[in-house]
Amino acid sequence: MGMGRVYRETSKPSSSSSPSSPPLTTSTSVTDTVNGSHQFKITGYSLSKGIGIGKYIASDTFLVGGHSWAIYFYPDGKSAEDNAAYVSLFIALASEGTDVRALFELTLLDQGGKERHKVHSHFGRALESGPYSLKYRGSMWGYKRFFKRTLLETSDYLKDDCLSVHCSVGVVRSHTQGPKNYSIPIPPSDIGHHLGQLLESGKGTDVYFEVDGEIFAAHKLVLAARSPVFRAQLFGPMKDQNTHLIKVEDMEASVFKALLHFIYWDAMPDMEDLSCLNSKWASTLMSQHLLAASDRYGLDRLRLLCEANLCEDVAINTVATTLALAEQHHCFQLKSVCLKFVALPENLGGEFSLIKFSFH
Repeated sequence: MGMGRVYRETSKPSSSSSPSSPPLTTSTSVTDTVNGSHQFKITGYSLSKGIGIGKYIASDTFLVGGHSWAIYFYPDGKSAEDNAAYVSLFIALASEGTDVRALFELTLLDQGGKERHKVHSHFGRALESGPYSLKYRGSMWGYKRFFKRTLLETSDYLKDDCLSVHCSVGVVRSHTQGPKNYSIPIPPSDIGHHLGQLLESGKGTDVYFEVDGEIFAAHKLVLAARSPVFRAQLFGPMKDQNTHLIKVEDMEASVFKALLHFIYWDAMPDMEDLSCLNSKWASTLMSQHLLAASDRYGLDRLRLLCEANLCEDVAINTVATTLALAEQHHCFQLKSVCLKFVALPENLGGEFSLIKFSFH
């Protein structure tokens, strides 16, 4: 009876236990390569000829991925049965190791300045065949018929009786990353919010703009950091004589206000609030003006945002001016959208025939 009571008590969930699923844990297996390279210069090539089939000239050993490697060059070929008319080139594991997996590339460098190197690479074929496995010390990867000897001796690979070989090795390594023992939520960047509040507070302003009778205060460093045009105007060698008060011509005050809003907040302002009109047409009109202003001051992201907005809002009463803007400011997608809109059967004829002739 006692055992029965224990069983029932342990199998029944407590009233304080959570009905939700157990917490999810994760782990990740990471496989990558440790890369390294070695350049091996072979001088006195002509004197090495006749060394004998199967005999090699070895580079010094070099370390990649915790293993030692060496380049083996066979002037008379590695083996007679594979045609001794070729020179052979190999990369060898020079330290103890078992099932060392690696990618290789052997390159005979063109010394004539034409960059026509002779490359044999396993890196590019890794997706098809995977890395090459070396089972023990002395295991090799390479080519018995790397280059025909008669062709080599009349090529730009041989200069001043010297050859230059470049070898790249990528040793494959794998490890598993266990679950993290912490969870720290990272909030999104708020630098735009802080800069926006700086603009609204007016603290530290050191430059003023007069636009259509209104005065706007700003910070030179912020403007220069965001716009190459402002940077040249305020700090460049041809900077304006008076950088305390700058008069901006051919722009409405509301458009310049929207421009400053984006520069500081890194976000589009409310178009209807700026235009003081609650209509889609007013929003389109502001986007048109802001597109031109963004191009004028080199604000590429703002220009693309305006272009995207205008692509969404093509209408009969605004398409003509939008198309003209797209042509003037090289907005190719916006131009395409406008022309497709004009070509719709319900929009053909009338005032749109003028657009066709203008942009044919």
